[in-house]
Amino acid sequence: MAEKEHLNLVTIGHVDHGKSTTVGRLLYDSGAIREEDLRKLKELAKELKKETFEFAFVMDRLKEERERGLTIDIMHQRFDTQKYYFTIIDAPGHRDFVKNMITGASQADGAILVVSAKEGIQEQTKEHVQLVKIFGINQLIVAINKMDAVNYSEEVFKKVKDEVSKLLQTVGYKIDEKAFIPISAYNGDNVVKKSDRMPWYKGYTILEALDALFVVPQKPIDKPLRIPIEDVYSITGVGTVPVGRVKTGVLKKGDKIIFMPEGVTGEVKSIEMHHEEIPEAKPGDNIGFNVRGVSKDQIKRGSVAAHPESAPKPVKEFTAQIVVLNHPSVISRGYTPVFHCHTAQVACTIIEILKKIDPKTGEAKEEKPDFIKTGDIAIVKVKPTKPLIIEKQSEIPELARFAIRDMGQTIAAGVCIDTVV
Repeated sequence: MAEKEHLNLVTIGHVDHGKSTTVGRLLYDSGAIREEDLRKLKELAKELKKETFEFAFVMDRLKEERERGLTIDIMHQRFDTQKYYFTIIDAPGHRDFVKNMITGASQADGAILVVSAKEGIQEQTKEHVQLVKIFGINQLIVAINKMDAVNYSEEVFKKVKDEVSKLLQTVGYKIDEKAFIPISAYNGDNVVKKSDRMPWYKGYTILEALDALFVVPQKPIDKPLRIPIEDVYSITGVGTVPVGRVKTGVLKKGDKIIFMPEGVTGEVKSIEMHHEEIPEAKPGDNIGFNVRGVSKDQIKRGSVAAHPESAPKPVKEFTAQIVVLNHPSVISRGYTPVFHCHTAQVACTIIEILKKIDPKTGEAKEEKPDFIKTGDIAIVKVKPTKPLIIEKQSEIPELARFAIRDMGQTIAAGVCIDTVV
């Protein structure tokens, strides 16, 4: 049987609205977690005096499990629908959430937004929605959870659905009516199994909606070739072998290529994936390729391989939209943290803060502020301290996203919207 197509899924929503319970229920009812794993967790729950076992336990107790040597790591848990297989990237807190979203492997293709029927939209709901939009996640399913707490009321469901619908529109989402699903994750209503407690609801369960509403994003093979280099090996008798994941375009054996920002050119002698030689590599492929005419010390992690006629240029400066996630004080002009963009890590200076943006509307709420702090969304001008390849979100989004790190933590995240080369 052919391998199903794969999608990365992120769960978002306010902290107490039941994201973890929803994911735990989805994994358990679809058979992705075994009965014995669940039993281990139940025992753990008992020990920790959390007798009323909830599926949230599955996601929330990762740390304790690791400490106790229980190996149920659900952070990147696979589960299957009829049509696809999914990897769930759980987004526990705000900071981890964005870090997970920006790291290459977990660029999510879609999101499940969990909103409590009892409480409706909260601050974090708005922030998460804004963030997934900034990061280019365009497919959403909205699970209106805790229907059991509102007596499975159709009226309450409709009210919350309208609120969320308005919020999504203000951020720029066009969401199918069918993407709103009333659920009780705790009782298992409409997650994997159809509920008989809401006879008024005729739509999909979450599992069905994932198949019916989500599509696998097109592979960007028609875009210029971009391969951010992760590592470079020099292999005796073979030569120089850069390793990386193809982000856009197609690499073929015999191609002439250039590594930027160094400007070193070579020719592709062979391409390997999973220890087998392949004639060409496409987006998503993790490859090693043997290059003639380039030595190991001429290129490094963070270099980008491209075809000479469509090569990217290092940027002198760039404009970006950023979200400040966690900074102990304030960020002002002249601040120079490390930007992590694809595989490159380059210190960059924020030379200007152009404007602060209102997360609820996306409109500017303050021009040229003196500083920005945790929770702010802003448009900034940035100058790399050494050559960096970064692309515009509108052209090659695969190389436009970045995380900003300082003091050992992710302090902000963003996307490049314009460049000066």
